[in-house]
Amino acid sequence: MSNDRLMNSHAMAFPGPTFMQVPAGQVDDVVAGGFAIIGAPFGSAYTVPGIAPGAARAPHAIRSASARYHAFAGRYDFDLQGPFFDPAGVGLLDLGDCFGPVHDPSQHVAIIEETVRSAAVLSALPIVLGGDDSTPIPICAGLDAFTDIHVLQIDAHLDYRDNVDGHRCGYSSPMRRIREMSHVAKIVHVGARGIGSAHVSDHDDTLEAGNAIVTAREVVREGVGVALQHFPDGANVYISIDCDGFDPSVMPGTSVPLPGGLQFYDGVDMIRDLVSRCNLRGIGFAEHYPEFDNHNLTSVAITRLISNTIGATLSRRQTAKEAI
Repeated sequence: MSNDRLMNSHAMAFPGPTFMQVPAGQVDDVVAGGFAIIGAPFGSAYTVPGIAPGAARAPHAIRSASARYHAFAGRYDFDLQGPFFDPAGVGLLDLGDCFGPVHDPSQHVAIIEETVRSAAVLSALPIVLGGDDSTPIPICAGLDAFTDIHVLQIDAHLDYRDNVDGHRCGYSSPMRRIREMSHVAKIVHVGARGIGSAHVSDHDDTLEAGNAIVTAREVVREGVGVALQHFPDGANVYISIDCDGFDPSVMPGTSVPLPGGLQFYDGVDMIRDLVSRCNLRGIGFAEHYPEFDNHNLTSVAITRLISNTIGATLSRRQTAKEAI
């Protein structure tokens, strides 16, 4: 898809503030080494009443919850162990939401892929606000400029179904579709627990494909290192976060809350470790249902994980400069 067609199809309307009230722009405005916020309200969800529409409201909810952070530049951030960055001064740009044309709404998936690709080739970090959990498929497809990508999937479920009633790209199948991509080397499923949608064959298939499963209980018992050991130094990494991977006390606004999930600082520590020694190529969030949230806690938690991602990236760059 050409940039002209992409921009003609890409809805740039913002019903509320942009993320952290940074400038809104188009792909051509993304700066090398910057950060591109991309809204992905719709993926390829199969028909279940209430599923796709609820998650489609997540990008707006996250942007709204993040709005006050633009005023926090320079204040001490205990997560970042230093001053909070100036959102408008670090190359952070909000590209709006990916919508297909009214006569063919299925094109929103192609637009997600091409928007991610356009940002990635500029060495900007795509930060994607989903949307149902089929959105990681076009996101990872758009990272095909890189090789041997290792995927950190934080999720209560494996999402490794081959199909559901013939639908192969819905929210039960993203990790299987992603593992089939030639530029993806491995998936590390982190946070699995309870009884999910996976069949025994799905569990066996992902292990036979060379992927790894780290249950939420293993993280509780052994710490985040049990997951991080699967990521070699210098690896290209994509982080896919389904809100139900975290404990409901952290992210209550999801459709399938389960007790025993990851804690907030489990996520922070995994992100910061991977940013410090690997090449983070993108991060995306999915399965946030604002109608089920509690005092916007899920939207705030996502905003803070994004803040930690950006802060860790800036810290790594500063350390690299000081080493020269």
